Amino acid sequence: MERVAFGGSPSADELLRRVYETFPNCRGTTNAYGLTESSSTAVVIMGRDALERPASVGLPMPNVELKIVDTDGNDVPVGTPGEVCIKSPLVMPGYWGKPEATAETIIDGWLHTGDIGYLDTDGYLYITDRAKDMIIRGGENIYCVEIENRLVEHPSIADAAVVGVPHPELGEEVKAVIELAPGATLTADEIRQWVAEKLADFKVPTYVEFYDGKLPRNASGKLLKNVLRGSGEVSFAETM
Repeated sequence: MERVAFGGSPSADELLRRVYETFPNCRGTTNAYGLTESSSTAVVIMGRDALERPASVGLPMPNVELKIVDTDGNDVPVGTPGEVCIKSPLVMPGYWGKPEATAETIIDGWLHTGDIGYLDTDGYLYITDRAKDMIIRGGENIYCVEIENRLVEHPSIADAAVVGVPHPELGEEVKAVIELAPGATLTADEIRQWVAEKLADFKVPTYVEFYDGKLPRNASGKLLKNVLRGSGEVSFAETM
């Protein structure tokens, strides 16, 4: 195995480490970012870029424009997280029979992806979370992917998901759902300590749940967080 390509979710350093450990002849990886609404791949990274920027999903395709905007639709500075927007001939004309949904998603020709990310000074895109998955705890924005990446670095954790749960004063609290590696044992306090070693206190999970079996993912590898939350329907797009 000389090449490994993946997509569907932001990649963790631990994933890349496992790729090169499992396939010692691997000479490089490729990651792609896009949506059904953008006719699949809109941004891609490979070769030396993937080695030098393992957390990035890359540069836009030649016919794709990117911008990052705040909640009011204004462009944000380089390095500042915001919603990822795409303009391209690849973008769909609209949702079939749903003009209201189309008007909310495509504004002035820009597809609002619902993903949170930022651009670096060289124009490389980094995806930090889904807007609907971002946790707001006591006024602090918490990106679940950052915590999930830290969790899966633990040798006893096979997979992890982070979701927000309601809190009467803080708005939301952090909950980690853990899939342990076969034969591994771990306590909730050990998991909290592991996260606290690298991340800020407000990002340490207040609640820890150990999941029985594999965490629910769709065919693209995306976590089905509505299933983990136990509420809300899973949309057709989330299953693709």
